[in-house]
Amino acid sequence: MFSFSSDQLHSRLDAMRKVRIAVLGDLMLDRYLWGTVSRISPEAPVPVVEIDEESEQFGGAANVANNILGLGATAIPIGVIGEDSSGQRLLELLKNAGCLTDGILVDGDRPTTIKTRVIAHNQHVVRTDRESKKDLEAATQERFLKFISMIIKDVDALLIEDYNKGMIAQPLLSRTIELARLHGVIITVDPKFNHFFDYQRVTVFKPNRNETEKALGMKLSSPENVRKAGAMLFEKLQCENVLITLGDHGMMLFEQSGAVHAIPSRARHVHDVSGAGDTVIGALTVALASGASIIEAAILANYAAGVVVGEIGAVPINREKLATAILDHDV
Repeated sequence: MFSFSSDQLHSRLDAMRKVRIAVLGDLMLDRYLWGTVSRISPEAPVPVVEIDEESEQFGGAANVANNILGLGATAIPIGVIGEDSSGQRLLELLKNAGCLTDGILVDGDRPTTIKTRVIAHNQHVVRTDRESKKDLEAATQERFLKFISMIIKDVDALLIEDYNKGMIAQPLLSRTIELARLHGVIITVDPKFNHFFDYQRVTVFKPNRNETEKALGMKLSSPENVRKAGAMLFEKLQCENVLITLGDHGMMLFEQSGAVHAIPSRARHVHDVSGAGDTVIGALTVALASGASIIEAAILANYAAGVVVGEIGAVPINREKLATAILDHDV
């Protein structure tokens, strides 16, 4: 298994500063209401949360872009927001973070996707979602394709982040993959259910356990079953690599050469798994685009996930935390 020396790691992190990643996917705004519970409502048997603080974070593909920025790379999010105050707030946050926002379009027929979480005593109480899941209109897809065709030759990787909110639709998806392949661009995918088998011949296909089980109709209850699932995905997708994330059991990497690597979790403390998948795909893509091998990139992404699950909320990785996590273990 690959291990990092201090010089190797810092050389890799320095190389990440030079890469540009296009992130095509469902942009979201995550809102958090932080409070305490001291009583039960007299109106219904539910806790009354007294709100002390509110905060906003990136969600979905926006969180992936933020993870890319945290590693020093350039992120170009490509997605849709609504013609509403939440959309303007998300756009403002992305600009302030340093994202290039020319690929974000406003669609007046749909709201900006917002997930609102109520947290009391550091426990997740409830989540509310405001969203539209309808596919993008054909005219909007064409506008995105025009933008992608303009930038694709100038990016090092295309990352597709699908949350089944309608941004990833056909024919936009297939035509975008064709463009990226034509220009020799790395293609990494974090799929959901609707288009699971549409990601043909990509560089890395990264489903989680639940997505894989539902798509293949089998339980990944043993390492042997995970290996069978990886082989089935290779056959169906003709991709170069498959990386199945397995929660606290780490991840399993399947290479086109036939090599299979079981990568154990590096999480020391788990407080919140939201956003961990975003961190994995973001770190993996940046590492590959900077010249890392697939096993090096997967191990680096695994460490990154181990860092962020120790935080509350979808907190992105950054270079300093990642370096510390890896060097504390490997050196």
